[in-house]
Order: sequence, then structure tokens, then C-alpha cells
Amino acid sequence: MATMIALLHRDIRVARRELKFFFLRVGIQPILFTFIFGYVMPRLGIVQTGYANALLPGILALSMTLSGMQAVALPLVVEFGWTKEIEDRLLAPISIMGVAVEKIIVGIIQAVIAGLFVLPLAWLMMGTHLNLQPENFLLLILVALITGWLFAALGMVMGTIVEPQQIGLMFNVLLGPMIFFGCAYYPWASLEVLPWFQNFVLINPLVYASEGFRAALTPQLPHMPMWLIFGGLAGFCSFFTFLGLRQFERRSLE
Repeated sequence: MATMIALLHRDIRVARRELKFFFLRVGIQPILFTFIFGYVMPRLGIVQTGYANALLPGILALSMTLSGMQAVALPLVVEFGWTKEIEDRLLAPISIMGVAVEKIIVGIIQAVIAGLFVLPLAWLMMGTHLNLQPENFLLLILVALITGWLFAALGMVMGTIVEPQQIGLMFNVLLGPMIFFGCAYYPWASLEVLPWFQNFVLINPLVYASEGFRAALTPQLPHMPMWLIFGGLAGFCSFFTFLGLRQFERRSLE
């Protein structure tokens, strides 16, 4: 435990040195989307005023997704591929699984920080167009923690599978469809007019995060049933954690 805390302290210290780049990385895209879709377009009358209520939970989910994945995937690609820094970590008096779990914890922490950074900024931009009802604060915290865990684990899968020269391709091929099919910009319930598409997007883990935040922040709007939200989050979380830990161990022993 002491070794894991020391590794966590080291990673958090490194992240603090790069704090401004961290906020730029996790904040720029969600804030631009919030500005255009949540501030400009409602005032132009192009989208309905209430659209901001459906958009903000999706923006929050998207921010945590990007941050959690990048916090784990990018360092792993570098450490396994170019610098071989992972070998130094593996010499620490802690098991291989312990090193992997520490990486996931760092991803969860960075995802939560990204959410805490983006949520108030998005709320300020959308202002009077929002009607948040976050009475269930525990639900909000629970969805945030599981979302951070899920995408940190997915980042570990990506970081241990992808070669350094393919990292750009990974984000283009994986993140593009995940973002646009992840119900971040539209509620899953509204897809009932396209039943085949509504069922198809269920293979996307971002859908459950977006709907989880809608259930927590705007429960007055139609959203996915709670059993399906937590079933999807728990299922993908378990799958990616198992696969990520197994891949990390395999790469470490090579």
C-alpha cells in the first residue's frame, strides 16, 4: 500500500506540473461545443431553449471520457514504446497488478478533476437556459466515479494494445464514432424514432455515462432506465478492467 501511495504521489506531482496543459486537453473541446450548442445556437433560435438541459450532462460525460482515457492510454503508450519507463515502475516493491491498478486510479482522479472543471464552466455559459435538478447528489457522485473507472480501464486496454506510431489513428478511429454515437449531444430516449439506431448505440459505453449524468442532473427529462444505466456501466467497467489488467501483465512480462 505504501508503494502504491508513493507511485500515486509521483504521478499526481507530475500532473500538477502540467496542469495548464491538462485543462487545455480536457476542456477545450467540451467548452467549444458548449459555447456553440448551449450558448450561441439557443440565442439564434436554431435549437430549442431546453436543449441545454440535455446537452450539459453529455458534455460532462464526454469530458470525463476523454480525460480518463488519455490519462492512462497516452503515458502507457510512451512508457511501453519509447522511454521504457515502465521497467522502472515494475522494479518497485509492488506486484504488476498493483502498478496497473495505480494507473487506473490516476485515470479516475484525472477524470473527476476534468468533470469538476468543465461542469461549472458549462453551467456559467448556458446560464438561464438550464434547469438542473441535482437533488440526488449521491447518484451524481456514483455515476462520476464509475464513469472515471470505466474509461480509465478502457485507456489501459488501448495503451497496452496500440503501438506508439498508431496512437493518432486510435483516437481518430475510436474516439470519433464513440463521441458522435455516445448520446452526448442528444438523449438516448429521443432515438425511439430510429429503433435500430437506438439499439445499435448500446454497444457504446459513453451512452451509459451520458444517460447516467442525465438521470442525476436533469431527472425531469426522459432518460434511460436506471437498471440499464448501471447494468451497462458495471458490465463495461468489469470487461475493460479485466482485459486491461490482463494486457498490462502480458506486456510487462514480454
